[in-house]
Amino acid sequence: MPSKLLQDFSIPAVFAGFITFLIGISVSSVLVIQAAQILGASTAQISSWFWALGLSIGLSGLFLSWKFKYPVATSWSTAGLALIIATGNGYSLNEAIGAFLICGVITATLGFLGVFEKILQFIPQSLTSAMLAGVLLKFGIAIFASLEQDWGFILSLLAIYFVAKKAAQRYCIVITVLAGFIICPLFMHFHIPTLDWSLAQPIWISPQFSLAGLLGLALPLFIINMASQYLPGLAMIQSYGYKPHVKHLVGWTGLVQAFFAPFGAFSSNIAAISAAVSLDDQVHPDPSKRYIAGMSCGFFYILMGLFAATLTSLLMAFPSIFIVALAGIALFATIGHNIALAFQKIDEREAALMTFLFSASGVQFFGIGSAFWGLVFGWLVYGVMKYTWKRPNLKT
Repeated sequence: MPSKLLQDFSIPAVFAGFITFLIGISVSSVLVIQAAQILGASTAQISSWFWALGLSIGLSGLFLSWKFKYPVATSWSTAGLALIIATGNGYSLNEAIGAFLICGVITATLGFLGVFEKILQFIPQSLTSAMLAGVLLKFGIAIFASLEQDWGFILSLLAIYFVAKKAAQRYCIVITVLAGFIICPLFMHFHIPTLDWSLAQPIWISPQFSLAGLLGLALPLFIINMASQYLPGLAMIQSYGYKPHVKHLVGWTGLVQAFFAPFGAFSSNIAAISAAVSLDDQVHPDPSKRYIAGMSCGFFYILMGLFAATLTSLLMAFPSIFIVALAGIALFATIGHNIALAFQKIDEREAALMTFLFSASGVQFFGIGSAFWGLVFGWLVYGVMKYTWKRPNLKT
């Protein structure tokens, strides 16, 4: 097995894993701190949260990618963080930990029973691709929306990307990332902070179970994770021609979350948006060798967990525009790929368009994001249009 890993190893795959990790942590790492503080966590307990998240997410992603030989990027749930921040004042830290543990157990149980796998069979690929394209669209638009303030950096990075794509397509993202690190100080204020390389210390927080925690936090968190993480994440894997092992992907990530919940792991899910970076053909022309990107992403999450305070402070030192630009460029190919799949079939375009626009809108209902509601609305339109399309003309 080590010999196969060495044969399949590639620098672009490692960089894709790093970018996947970077997108996952940089977008909402501050929200993790905010959510923990709302629940009354101390500084040491917040560090434990990052330790638990890093190890639970990293170990599950690394193992599942190695086991099934396709990229299984894992992450925490940003939508779940929003729920905790919005409702956290009503619960103690111990009650919240109990809710996180219950959420993990429910996820693992329904995952291993195959319930979620059966649901996926009823959703056309055109709609899941439209949903993904809609969710990812904002990342592509964000680059050009930033031109007014940071046009020098954005245009330079885009120029480097397109030249690299033309000259060395397989390494274009690697070249763009390295160039971004080099030119970043030329266009904006940036300095590497003083780092303290100390290992994070896990802290056990005893779970407390209550009916209020179950109904108000555990179940809503489970629904949000399914709608905002697992559904688009599994659809993302499927859109690249892989057959996801839904039972195991959902079941094992839920089990890992339950195990690390007493240390602060509020979620350990299949990644949705960031997963796209590890799946594209820029990772490797051979789809069977892209799993190295998923393993690399898991490895970087484990490093984050072990050196939680150190790596988080380093990543947060980069200007936000750097992450925005990097994420957008890395997702260009994925946005185009899913748009092409979404509108491929003529008789499904209306439903795909509704799914795409709804998902891109960013609206939320009951704390659940537009990706889920866009898919629901598109599926209803799909049912109506499919019936109308196939219905024979009645002669009068």
